[in-house]
Amino acid sequence: MTILDLQAYLIERLALHAPRRVSQPDLAEAGVLVAITMEAEPHVILTRRATHLSSHKGEVAFPGGKRDPEDENIVVTALREAQEEVALNPSDVIVLGELDQVVSRFGYLVTPVLALIPAGVTLVPNLDELDAVFKVPLAHFKQPPSRYFEMGNIRIPSYDFDGFYIWGLTAMMIAEMMNNLWDSDIAMSAEL
Repeated sequence: MTILDLQAYLIERLALHAPRRVSQPDLAEAGVLVAITMEAEPHVILTRRATHLSSHKGEVAFPGGKRDPEDENIVVTALREAQEEVALNPSDVIVLGELDQVVSRFGYLVTPVLALIPAGVTLVPNLDELDAVFKVPLAHFKQPPSRYFEMGNIRIPSYDFDGFYIWGLTAMMIAEMMNNLWDSDIAMSAEL
């Protein structure tokens, strides 16, 4: 798939998909950037949170975070957070649209923002927040999940990649993106 093919494909698929919107206005908002590299074999950008943090330590996540009052919209939040966390310049980002909203176990309404970035862009983890920034081939998520995280009626796919364990909300957002935009058939169940 060429770079232009990838962009056209994603724009077309997003136009056909009505993203889930969660109506819980009392929740704090967060935005994450689902950045896909523009190359023949696209990759997804992920981070691992620093182990010295008080919450989510060592967890794999998309760059992103809580919406600040001065953020004009959730896209601005995702871009601001990606710049703070991995030094991704917003001018290097082609925002394509929003994916399905999810609610975190910590009470945040999370909106994933789908975007394309240049393949060769330099990403540098902010060591105050992150231990690592890394790329996973998109094709890795077209394969069956490595395993499932299950608790009660929740069943969420999980992925192993190069020593990183991708689970929880991040894995759920990836699986939903793959199901909705690439016609994958990744089984999962969770209360939303």
